[in-house]
Parts: sequence; structure tokens; C-alpha cells
Amino acid sequence: MNLENDVAIVSFSADLKEPIKTLNIEWLEKYFRVEPKDEKVLSNPQQEIIDKGGMIFYARYKDAIVGTVSLIKIEETAFELSKMAVTDGLQGLGIGKKLIKHCIEVAKEQQIGKLILYSNRSLKPAIHLYKKFGFEEIDLEEGIYERADIKMEKII
Repeated sequence: MNLENDVAIVSFSADLKEPIKTLNIEWLEKYFRVEPKDEKVLSNPQQEIIDKGGMIFYARYKDAIVGTVSLIKIEETAFELSKMAVTDGLQGLGIGKKLIKHCIEVAKEQQIGKLILYSNRSLKPAIHLYKKFGFEEIDLEEGIYERADIKMEKII
């Protein structure tokens, strides 16, 4: 089963403030822990992402928000692909793929030159997906996220 064609990508709006937090906390608590930085960003997505020049997108399936991803502005032409989560039970059905594809299209449209991301090697399906989209491993600096043991980038 692949839901990719049945999922619509929608942009952040004030009435969609909560799903970024609930979806991310669901997977963070399952695999790692919610770090203070996560709590701050997820509780205030408007101030922490949107108002700083970033973007948040959601995957809508039927009438439910089932996935999310953010592009967090680092500098004018570099953004972090971050806060990506797909609800439990719907992972592996093409939703994450559609979210990443959307982010790459937006990056091209807005002439963003580079996307970076932080992840953990234990999340094998996610790492595989990133590589499939052309992300390559680069040096990881210390102290970004406790859970991050890999940094990847894609030149657009």
C-alpha cells in the first residue's frame, strides 16, 4: 500500500499549530527523548520557525494531519530539513517521501542552495530515504541535538 497519491501537502497556518508538536513528540518519545530545544521549537512553531523565515508543511490524509516537516532557515540560501515525523502506523507508505520531495521543490523554487539535516543512524529507513533523495553525509559538529550522530546535506 502506498498513500503518496492520496496525501495532500499543506502549509502551516495558525489553526495547524498543534500537529507539529504532537507528531514529533510521538516519535521522539518512542526512539529518543524530547530535548529542551525540541520543546521550545515545537511549542512555539510560529515564533521559532515561521517568524525566522522558515516553513512548516503538513501531510493531510483524508481529514487528518498525518505527517509534518520543517525547513528552518540557517542563512539566506541554506535551510535545515527538520522536525519530520509521520504518525505511527502510516510510516513506510510514501508520506515521508512526499514531504521530502515537496521540500526539495520549494528549495528549488526559492533558490535555496543547500538543505542540511541531522539524524541518527539507528533510523535506517529515514537514512535510506535521505540518501535516495541525494543527501550525503558530511562532518557533524557537536552539540546540535543529543540524538544526532549523522549530518547530511543536499546541494540543490
